[in-house]
Amino acid sequence: MTEELVTCDLTCPSSPTASEKTSGGLKTEKMDLEQPIFSVLSGGGKQQEAEDTAEATSPAGTTADSESGIFSGEYEVCVEHEAELDWFCGTEHKLICSHCAIVGPCHGHTVTPLATRVTAVRNQLVDVCEKMQLQALRIERFIDQTLTAKEQKLQVVASKAREQVLAQVSAAREALEEEEQRLLEEVQREEERVEQCLLTQRAHWSQALSSLTQTRSGLVHTLTHTPDAQLVTSIQEIADRMEEADGVGEPCDTDQLNLNPDCSDSKLLRGLWATAVLLGPNAYGSSSKIDERTVSPLLSLSDDLYTLTFFNKKARQLQLYDPARFDCWPNALGSLSMSSGTHSWVVDVGQSGAFKVGVCYTSLERKGSGNEARLGHNSQSWVLSHYDGDYSFCHAGKKMPLQVARKPQRIGLLLDWPSQTLLFYEADSCTVLHSVTHHFSAALLPALAVTDRSITILH
Repeated sequence: MTEELVTCDLTCPSSPTASEKTSGGLKTEKMDLEQPIFSVLSGGGKQQEAEDTAEATSPAGTTADSESGIFSGEYEVCVEHEAELDWFCGTEHKLICSHCAIVGPCHGHTVTPLATRVTAVRNQLVDVCEKMQLQALRIERFIDQTLTAKEQKLQVVASKAREQVLAQVSAAREALEEEEQRLLEEVQREEERVEQCLLTQRAHWSQALSSLTQTRSGLVHTLTHTPDAQLVTSIQEIADRMEEADGVGEPCDTDQLNLNPDCSDSKLLRGLWATAVLLGPNAYGSSSKIDERTVSPLLSLSDDLYTLTFFNKKARQLQLYDPARFDCWPNALGSLSMSSGTHSWVVDVGQSGAFKVGVCYTSLERKGSGNEARLGHNSQSWVLSHYDGDYSFCHAGKKMPLQVARKPQRIGLLLDWPSQTLLFYEADSCTVLHSVTHHFSAALLPALAVTDRSITILH
């Protein structure tokens, strides 16, 4: 708190004696305000006051306390006016006397009684100490409660992770054993084939090497031992040997000499877990309608909320503004929010030549023509796209081409939240088209887009 000069009753002492009396009259009150905060709280203020009174009668005590510069026994004196520095100038941030405030260099400045200023500083220190104490309590609580709870939760989470591994392995074990035997036999056959090729190639090229060496030796002998007259008449013989050497050919490495990596590749192994989940005794299924609030004006939604149809440019409909609606891209989202468990749904895409199916975060941008609202072109959406006859997986603006043997009529999606796995498959044959494992940090929604005819979520 500061007090303006006009509110303070400042009087100039008529003599040094009066000044000394004034100083003596304020001394006890001033020293009580300047006690260390913990001394004040513990009652040490009165003890310090008594000590200061005793030191005032001892010149040696006064000098020693003044030299310390801390809680001195006497006030400092203004050099110019020889009066006590019992005021604080807030403008120049220094101690002044009453004369400095009235007629001196600090006339007109914002001044405060020293005792008031000291009280404010001490209150500030009290606030700081209280804040530090509260912070210390929060740290102790974090160590004793949060970290302890995390340690206990770690065991639970780790135990659940182990259970999940065992559950997946158990589901795949029966089919895996048969597939293992089949693949081992396939690898064995491929190994034998390559070994036979290597033996054949070795025999062939060993014979070719021997023949080539023999021919070369003959030519070298002809070159070094045949007289000139005879050499020029042996041109035809030399040509025959050279032709024989040329017939040996050049060896080349081919794929036939390598083990075919496809012999150990198994679509069953890649899709075994998905097939067990989808077709096993504990198969999962989810029914998700399309949220009509999200449907783009470029699309129409059927009355049963399952079919999206693309409008041509002339037939686009006007819809009321809704913050959840896509206003530029031909997108729509499902109504089922997924943040736990296992979910699967199938989309009939047989009529459409251009579509996207996948998932996205609920926070996906809905407005504008930028990539933020375009499925597969941002970090918040994962889709399988079909356009111009090509299939691809799109995420964060990156496109991964997919090899599809035949055009799927129905595309299924399987989202397993515990394993953070999203899988696209051909629903009729359960052939896995693509799978991705990602740490999904928020709830997901089914996402769809169509620019040719219509697509339908089956139920």
